[in-house]
Amino acid sequence: MQSNLIAPCGMNCGVCLHYLRERNKCPGCFSGRKVNQKPIKCPIRLCKNRQGEYCFDCNKFPCERLMRLDKRYRERYKMSEIENLKHIKDKGIKNFLTSERKKWISKKGTFCVHDKKYYEK
Repeated sequence: MQSNLIAPCGMNCGVCLHYLRERNKCPGCFSGRKVNQKPIKCPIRLCKNRQGEYCFDCNKFPCERLMRLDKRYRERYKMSEIENLKHIKDKGIKNFLTSERKKWISKKGTFCVHDKKYYEK
């Protein structure tokens, strides 16, 4: 798991189905990922209000858009982008990556937050 796989919204792209799958892999939000040869225009990634790499670098953090995304992920996948961002802000990206490795990676592989399966990397 690498820091470039942590999206501005706090999503860990390293545990996303689109990153883990074999075909049509997404290289992560910071890569300028594309669908049908066109860049995805994620409004959170492209937000002009953010002053740094992550949404916590914004005076509107957490904004309405991020709160909606966070609510959906907490309900569906039992993870919180906002909690991820708070962890990064408080303890740093290295500490966050260490905790994410412990949480999502085992001898079985990397656990996908979306389909609840393990993937070999």
